[in-house]
Amino acid sequence: MSSAPLILIPGLLNDADLWRDQVAALSPRFDVRVADITRGETMAALVEAVFALAEGPVAVAGFSMGGYVAQAMLMHRPERIERLALLDTGIRPDTPERAAERATQTRLATASGRFVGIGDRLLRTYMAPDHVANPEMAERVKAMTQRLGAEVFIRQSAIVRGDGEAALRAYRGPTLVLCGEVDQITPPAGHREIAGLVPDAELVIAPRCGHLTPIEAPELVSGALAHWMER
Repeated sequence: MSSAPLILIPGLLNDADLWRDQVAALSPRFDVRVADITRGETMAALVEAVFALAEGPVAVAGFSMGGYVAQAMLMHRPERIERLALLDTGIRPDTPERAAERATQTRLATASGRFVGIGDRLLRTYMAPDHVANPEMAERVKAMTQRLGAEVFIRQSAIVRGDGEAALRAYRGPTLVLCGEVDQITPPAGHREIAGLVPDAELVIAPRCGHLTPIEAPELVSGALAHWMER
């Protein structure tokens, strides 16, 4: 079982509440810490902020944008990454189409004067239908994104996502790759590709879940992370 600190990295417009169920489940057995990636202006700044949470080797679990931060950590200081978990994320830089979409979303967030975060319409993209219909789950997501607001959204959207393929191919530590079965943002096919790059990777698909697996499938995600920490 790993004795390294377990650092959980949220995604875009996420804070520690994304991981609250995992923190509760895993803290009795592991040294769990949650990163804050809402402040840095560059990927390098985010990497340094996360590394500053601990000394020596770390176990890093990154969700969505946090997965890109975890990969950047691996690129910068691979010797410090004891084990790696990538949840509902990607490994490629933005395509021109995705970059244009981010630019449009940023303009809307800047110009509207009223930022609503992930509202009801976007929730249907981020979560499985059954979970969109769950009032408690849906309100948790909307409240988190509204709490962080337009400034964080604009800053995080501008951060350049790198290509993690080379670093992942070279990595030899225990690796967990996890995503929702119906994730529309980062579909399972991409996670199968990621798992195929890393020699010691385990792939977990969360049934009937969308992009927000730590919230949609808290027990499954906590169990998968615990198993990964014990490998």
